[in-house]
Amino acid sequence: MNHMLQFGEQIERIKKKLLVAAKIDSDRHVFGASSHQYHIGETLDEAAVSEFEKTHQISLPACFKAFLCKIGNGGKSQLQSAAGPFYGIYPLGENLNEICDPVYLRRPVKIYPHLTDEYWEDLTKSINDDDISDEDYDAALGSIYAGILPIGSQGCTYIHGLILNGPHEGKVVNLDLDRQKPIFTFEATFLDWYERWLDEIISGELTQGQPTWFGYRMGGPVATLLALYKSASDKVIKLDCLNGILGKHQVDADTVKIFEKEYQSATDDYKELWLQILSKFNYQVAKPYLVTTTNLLCVYRFIFWYAKDKSQEWREHITQNIHQITDEETFRFCTYLLFEMNFDYGPLIVPMLRSSNSGIRQTAIYTLGKLKHKSVYIDTFIEGLHDNSNNVIHSSLQALSDIKDKRLLPHYKLVAERFPEETGYILSNLRQRLQTYGLTLSDIKKRDY
Repeated sequence: MNHMLQFGEQIERIKKKLLVAAKIDSDRHVFGASSHQYHIGETLDEAAVSEFEKTHQISLPACFKAFLCKIGNGGKSQLQSAAGPFYGIYPLGENLNEICDPVYLRRPVKIYPHLTDEYWEDLTKSINDDDISDEDYDAALGSIYAGILPIGSQGCTYIHGLILNGPHEGKVVNLDLDRQKPIFTFEATFLDWYERWLDEIISGELTQGQPTWFGYRMGGPVATLLALYKSASDKVIKLDCLNGILGKHQVDADTVKIFEKEYQSATDDYKELWLQILSKFNYQVAKPYLVTTTNLLCVYRFIFWYAKDKSQEWREHITQNIHQITDEETFRFCTYLLFEMNFDYGPLIVPMLRSSNSGIRQTAIYTLGKLKHKSVYIDTFIEGLHDNSNNVIHSSLQALSDIKDKRLLPHYKLVAERFPEETGYILSNLRQRLQTYGLTLSDIKKRDY
């Protein structure tokens, strides 16, 4: 078969790299390796592949045929998957209905790399109709994922699929069965994607013993990604390069100097991503730039993600800026850092209960509830029990879980009267608080305070 000759050299490289990867990862630290054990079953003959294609009226991409016929099919894992990214590569013909009815394998593919949010929303809108019939649901699902062969599990609702037709035939795509937008891998073919996986095991990038979301970012050495970033005119490609760099585990000091120069010269489109890269690989180099950055969400995120042990250095910065925060996500990361500082941050948090943003008020109550001496803020928790947001009330009840104070009882009664029926787990939390006093909801309603 022509595809055997076409991929001959690559097939031989992959066979050798499989042996090297299995030896390097002898303790099976790579995510999924303890399941597939780097084992691949016997190869398929061309007649078996042809029969599968005839049955489903499709033509498998040549790169995948070469893998099945020259490397192997299936393995010994729980899913009988062959060695491969995440939990491996399914045996041919297994789990065909994991995405949708196999009849849709022969249909034209409708998704493509970097598809827009608007296109994905339009493609999936019919399936989100609560009144959709089972037949229409199956048809809508088939329309979304037409022409994609499920080839392996990533855990939970995530799988990888193989594009069977169209301009991107042979590429691997990351799919979420809960219908988050698909993310295409960056390699041109299944074999390129598979070989990159082996290369990153051999180089040590994937031997950290944790999910690395392999294939969700552009691969290759930092120098290659930098060169492509500088030469590319397309913004999407440049951002892919930067995200690829961000996915690396470590870089040397000379590379950090290059990163700093790139940050200094970067335009607004790339400035924050360069700052994130600097923060990840050298906090001390990044710190002066973090101090002068006006986007507080970026500042507090990057510190929490990459330098939380330096949180104390940002106490004064937060003190000066916290009451200007009106965005709940920024405030949330701010509170993460405050908690890491291990001091009484209550005086900084309490004023945020005046925010018009209910999300900020909820986070404030939750964060206040993490203090060891939170009982001194009982008046603030009482205020939370009377908030106009159910989420704030819920968080207030949870924050009071280990506080027994009779001053709370009149306010618990008001909560019970305000919510005659369960709403957002408020009553279930209230019942637990009342148990501390030996009371029930009926009891508290009868009390006269």
